Amino acid sequence: MSRLLRAGFLHMKKSRAFQVCFFCMIFLGIASPIASYIDLVRNGYGTELNGLFFYYCAYIGIALSVFCSLFIGTEYSDGTIRNKIVVGHPRLWIYLANLIVCSTGAVLLCLAYMIPVLCIGVPLLGFFTMPLPAVFAFALVSVLMALAFVSLFTLAAMLCPNKALTTIVCTLAAFFFLIAGTYIYSRLDAPETYNGYFLSEDDEGSTVVDKMDEMPNPVYLRGTKRKVYEFLLDFLPGGQQIQLASGSVSQPFILSLYSLGIIITASGCGIFLFQRKDIK
Repeated sequence: MSRLLRAGFLHMKKSRAFQVCFFCMIFLGIASPIASYIDLVRNGYGTELNGLFFYYCAYIGIALSVFCSLFIGTEYSDGTIRNKIVVGHPRLWIYLANLIVCSTGAVLLCLAYMIPVLCIGVPLLGFFTMPLPAVFAFALVSVLMALAFVSLFTLAAMLCPNKALTTIVCTLAAFFFLIAGTYIYSRLDAPETYNGYFLSEDDEGSTVVDKMDEMPNPVYLRGTKRKVYEFLLDFLPGGQQIQLASGSVSQPFILSLYSLGIIITASGCGIFLFQRKDIK
């Protein structure tokens, strides 16, 4: 296992996909607080450090889909995985080694955003206004969410030897999770009632806007349907992305459990299927 890990980390260090994703996260971590500070100077208001610190969560799924699919896909296209099996490495170790390396890469990508935001954001925007234990809890949720993405993308990449197809599938999956999370969040965020208005004319013939009593919102989710949407928002990595990026996480412990469940389930299925896969 140690030899597989050393080879994997060396491969990751030289991987163009990882390098591009890493520097993109650094750039995002530098640009976000600077842009917020410019808004603060020009308009008198800007996003606090609380809002910026987890802004990367909206993009980490896409970055990981590119990194994991190309990293593992290259091992297939170069014949590395087949050679590892030929020389006697157990398939379990091969799968776990790639999962560990990709997971380490995911943590590094998270840190590549967090560290620049802290170094630049604190002097420009001030320190966190939320309690530090909450910051650490949300940070843990964000890392576990990233690892859940890694487990899903590793599952797809280890079972599909076609690098181009794997990249397409993983990238589309990342966008699907993000769009699904955004949609679910918007549905749950809809108000239960809304104010109605109608136009009328006064005695002088001018148009007047009159306010009506509050009316029930027909798109507001109720009952079992709302509970299903709430579960999906917490369970799906895309739902967690939106909650973290918008700073609306209410149950960090539950979100962490869901991510751990995805990691264990996806990894277990991936190992089981990879053990029986015919590698040519």
